[in-house]
Amino acid sequence: FKRKGLQVRPRSRTLTAVHEAILEDVVAPSEILGKRTRIGVDGSKVIKVFLDPKDKDKDNVEAKLATFSAVYKKLTNKEAQFVFPTA
Repeated sequence: FKRKGLQVRPRSRTLTAVHEAILEDVVAPSEILGKRTRIGVDGSKVIKVFLDPKDKDKDNVEAKLATFSAVYKKLTNKEAQFVFPTA
């Protein structure tokens, strides 16, 4: 049931793209290396975001990880966990 004259929504306007952009902005000085979505037994989703280990000591990022989670949760209503990968 496609309406005549209705255009396809651009990728930059989709909810997923907006949430990705918010995630990038929240961790601004640091780089995101990867993301995993963990789905619990009860159906809850938690996004695990892996940050660049080079930024660990720079700009006191390690102390801000809980703040990143709180800000992302407030803006998008999604749970996110920010971690540095252990080699």
